[in-house]
Amino acid sequence: MKFLFRVLSFIVLAIVAAGLFVRLAPITPADWHIDPLTAEVPAKENHYLLRPEGGDGPAPVFEAGPAALAAAFQDLIGATPRAEVIAGSAAAGHMTVLVRSRLVGFPDFVTVKVLEADGGTALAVFSRSKYGYSDLGVNKQRVDSWLEGLNARLRP
Repeated sequence: MKFLFRVLSFIVLAIVAAGLFVRLAPITPADWHIDPLTAEVPAKENHYLLRPEGGDGPAPVFEAGPAALAAAFQDLIGATPRAEVIAGSAAAGHMTVLVRSRLVGFPDFVTVKVLEADGGTALAVFSRSKYGYSDLGVNKQRVDSWLEGLNARLRP
């Protein structure tokens, strides 16, 4: 019985330590604030990349101007729980957002860049997880949700 208690105590302690590590591990914004147009496509399945060429899909084009698109995206970030801009800005048209999962606080990084495009303004997006091989579609789901929000905000 004593042995079982020790094993269970060790398991609980290990889970708490892992959770603290995920939450408190230092993050260097410069490591994550990259250009989605030139980013290397990861071999892991824990990302979602939209850009004019290559990636998981084309960069969506909006009829809004660059400043309006960037401002609308920043508004969406402000309305997203556990999300914060860690590098860049809407004014620069290039920003990186840290989004943490609800339960454990796993960090995901989303870098967006506003681009001029035929018929409007495009948004290149690179969303990726720091940990794990697969994100179970979380990055794609988040980006798709944000794109729906942008469509609703920018609709004439």
